[in-house]
Order: sequence, then structure tokens, then C-alpha cells
Amino acid sequence: MSIPGGADDALHELEAVVVAELAMSEASHPEQAVDLPMSEWLFDPADAQREAVGLRSLLGAVEVLEGDAPLGDQPGGRA
Repeated sequence: MSIPGGADDALHELEAVVVAELAMSEASHPEQAVDLPMSEWLFDPADAQREAVGLRSLLGAVEVLEGDAPLGDQPGGRA
């Protein structure tokens, strides 16, 4: 799908930012923070998981707009 007005470049840039944020989120290993006392948490593991879910959703939306995701893989898509 081609988006008018140069938005394709913006989508590629957004995708790169989201991929980088997702990598940082996964590298923080929020599942390991649960084993520590709450006073030593640098972040709430539940917040980190919610952020990762949101980033994956955003990445999926960008891929759909760019036409990278097969139609059958799109939410509500038809195979």
C-alpha cells in the first residue's frame, strides 16, 4: 500500500523506532525483576509488559500499513 505525501518514509522511521524500543524493552528482562524485593525495582514489571504489548501492536499496525503483513495475518483480515 502506498501512502501519499511521503508518509512511507515516516512509517519506515516509526517502524525503526518501535523495533529499537521493543529490543530495549525485551533486554530489560522484566520477568527477572519480580524475583527482587519491590524496593529494588527500577520499573514495575507489569508496566514493562504492557509497554511491550503496546509496542508489538504498534509494530503490527505499521507492518499492515506498509503492506509487509500478509492479509490473512491481519486482524479481521480475510485469507
